[in-house]
Amino acid sequence: MEMINVTIDGKNYKIPENYTVLKACREAGVYVPTLCYLEGINQVGSCRLCLVEVERQKNLKASCVLPVAEGMVIKTNTKRVREARKVNLELLLSNHNRECTSCERSGNCELQRLSDEIGIRNIEFIGEKTVKPVDTSSPSIVRDPSKCILCGRCISVCSKVQGVSAIGFRNRGFKTTVGPIFDKGLGEVDCINCGQCIINCPVGALKEKESIDYVWDAIEDPSKYVIVQTAPAVRAALGEEFGLPIGTRVTGKMAAALRRMGFDKVFDTDFGADLTIMEEGFELLDRIQNGGKLPMVTSCSPGWIKYCEHFHPDMLENLSTCKSPHEMLGAVMKTYFAQKHGLDPKDIFVVSVMPCTAKKFEAKREELRESGFPDVDAVITTRELAKMIKQASIDFNKLPDEDFDEVFGESTGASVIFGVTGGVMEAALRTVSEVVTNKPLEKIKFNEVRGLEGIKEAEITLGDKNIKIAVANSTGCANKLLEKVKSGEKEYHFIEIMGCPGGCINGGGQPFVSDKTKTEEDVLGKRANALYEEDESKTIRKSHENPMIKMIYDEFFEKPNSHKAHEILHTHYVKRPKYTE
Repeated sequence: MEMINVTIDGKNYKIPENYTVLKACREAGVYVPTLCYLEGINQVGSCRLCLVEVERQKNLKASCVLPVAEGMVIKTNTKRVREARKVNLELLLSNHNRECTSCERSGNCELQRLSDEIGIRNIEFIGEKTVKPVDTSSPSIVRDPSKCILCGRCISVCSKVQGVSAIGFRNRGFKTTVGPIFDKGLGEVDCINCGQCIINCPVGALKEKESIDYVWDAIEDPSKYVIVQTAPAVRAALGEEFGLPIGTRVTGKMAAALRRMGFDKVFDTDFGADLTIMEEGFELLDRIQNGGKLPMVTSCSPGWIKYCEHFHPDMLENLSTCKSPHEMLGAVMKTYFAQKHGLDPKDIFVVSVMPCTAKKFEAKREELRESGFPDVDAVITTRELAKMIKQASIDFNKLPDEDFDEVFGESTGASVIFGVTGGVMEAALRTVSEVVTNKPLEKIKFNEVRGLEGIKEAEITLGDKNIKIAVANSTGCANKLLEKVKSGEKEYHFIEIMGCPGGCINGGGQPFVSDKTKTEEDVLGKRANALYEEDESKTIRKSHENPMIKMIYDEFFEKPNSHKAHEILHTHYVKRPKYTE
């Protein structure tokens, strides 16, 4: 790449010729505020907070969309620039619901932070405000138009990354709003509930539909036996809500906090992940050996499943029939656990702590209630758990590490990597490889499926067969991959799909990270490393070697894919209408 010379605030730099001014400033270590900008996703210059002054150009320029040029002289901190940024921010605030102390994002709002940095103390532009009702139609996501600043970040991530396009700009001028077509609610269109719009919104215009009070009520109800389970990715991010560095594992402190909150049992969804591998791995082998529908596609990500139901209903038979790990564990709680402990399933209340907002939708599926009651009664996100810990006045960082409760707190290294893209595939290969060859693996890692690339492909030898596999990282990438499969361009035996970019570590229920922090730190890489480190710290790293998994098959399910296992641990999916074109 050819390098060119630019001057930024009086200092000379050599910058690649394909950079924007904003990227050049960031590489030079010069801070330029942004609000609508998401690198590679939303580069539209709409907020006008990244304005800079360029020598010999009359008007100020939005640096996020301005290409660098040889000899360009850029000034980021003149009086004219500062005043323009301040006016633009005041204009945004003039039509914004400024009830900051009661807002979901108070203390973690990019608009609030910039208002402080730029020095906004009063708003001179007082006038009419856009009034729109709050949209609560979705089981997962709440949309508050009064807090929307029309930055377009949610729209871009929904369309460009996820390939759903459930929301867009509506109307023009002052009446412009963001939402689904024809003034419908999110629950009325083909939104997949992934929550990527939430974690990319810089303000509080989008949030999860909270279940906090519902869970507290269950804990306080003496007639309820309340069980909590936590997904793998939660332990890699929960600490961020308490000021710990990104990528800090807090498994032990999390278990300790949940116990102090009053749950009757504290279990690990990782056990459900090990169970999923047993069922899904043997399902794959059965399809390969007996002419079943291929490629088989994983079914752990509820956002991806709903996407498939809307956009690829012709491939529903390709989906693994396995329930997701937390739904499997919930089903086990209301069957095996209930029988073993003499409990009535109606009195068991299962709470799942998930990095994912789509799990809230999943828990309400009519297909997931084999016991006659929902497998999972309530889903709370990582952020909701942090709120509950704070409400309980628990000093999280001072908690001693504690273990999960026995049996359903036992898990392997294979299960914990479910939280990162490629992890389900790797966990399955560890088990399937040994089942086929009846020999221990020479290497436990499958580097072919690791990494944050959009699509990864590999060919694995299992005994006398070569198995073609692929991993799709986000629903947008999944769509590209499936179109190639349907056209005949690609052929696979097994495909893993994660609905969110990076996998569950980047789920819609994970802690908020500002765009500024994302440019300074490898957030997804650090969260992924936390899970890989926990995998390596485990004595047992293959699902089929978990002694508690062996026990539950001996005592209850008999064997993977047995008739009873299919009744309790497997499900089916349905075609859904497609509204957006």
